[in-house]
Amino acid sequence: MNSAAPQANFAAATQSNSAPALEIKNLSKTYGSLIAVDHLNIAVRQGEIFGFLGPNGAGKTTTIRMILGLITPTGGAVELFGKPMLQQKSAVLARVGALIESPALHTYLSGRDNLRAFGHILGNVSEKRIDEILAVVDLQARAKDRVQTYSLGMKQRLGVAIALLNNPDLLVLDEPANGLDPAGIVEMRDLMRQLSAEGKTVFLSSHVLTEVQQICSRVSIINHGKLIIDATVESLTKGSGKFIVTAENAPAALLAIRKQPWGADALLDEQNRIITQAPQNRGKDLIGFMVSAGFVPDLVALQEENLEEVFLRLTNDSVKAGR
Repeated sequence: MNSAAPQANFAAATQSNSAPALEIKNLSKTYGSLIAVDHLNIAVRQGEIFGFLGPNGAGKTTTIRMILGLITPTGGAVELFGKPMLQQKSAVLARVGALIESPALHTYLSGRDNLRAFGHILGNVSEKRIDEILAVVDLQARAKDRVQTYSLGMKQRLGVAIALLNNPDLLVLDEPANGLDPAGIVEMRDLMRQLSAEGKTVFLSSHVLTEVQQICSRVSIINHGKLIIDATVESLTKGSGKFIVTAENAPAALLAIRKQPWGADALLDEQNRIITQAPQNRGKDLIGFMVSAGFVPDLVALQEENLEEVFLRLTNDSVKAGR
């Protein structure tokens, strides 16, 4: 997608500067008595795909607008590539591309002319670069058509194309999968991975948690403007060490397991599967016990949560705790 020179320059810059691509330090925003963002601290490493999650009204868009200098924080600071955003706005934001909510498009112009118009604002955006970006977002065939004839998903892809025009080192995307069909979501996922492979950093806010789980290495979840958790996706979804067991006559097998000290809390789920700990926390020992007890299992697998389940549990817990 991009020339080798910018990638080499970025790699050299990354090696000489280990500062996070984005660092949010004690960031707050209030509107009168309303606390929209409450002392938020997040650091995003260069080159990672980072998920920024929260329910509607959690403060995500307010945070993103402060990151991009569109609104001024009440307290705290934003640093981009180790430099204070507010004090060096022009320099650091030149390295950032963004898509916030629905892209502001000129619907009476074609897709190509939209890119030309935004490219004129940015300066030094060539027709070759526009052709490259149209190919990346798969809009070559409709480039000459007016945007008012585009579907919602096509407009979203054009918004991502605009964010990529300046070949940014940091891409900030707010709901980039909005309006995309399943094929478009897969294409967007592949694009995020491609950008990360090129050394770019992707800061992604999305409600499509299945996609976030597949492409993000780490996530922060906020609610009511406060950080609930910042962790790797792997650590959040690895489960509690319990196993899922499928077997014939599961109720009888459950009774046998419950007689064991390690299986006292075992239960059947709604699919008639046994959920249990294992002796020595090892699946092979659980299989060995079941075979010896006369219940040969059809399946024994480590129980894992998906990111959506983790998200709902953590945000519900934070509400109950009054955070």
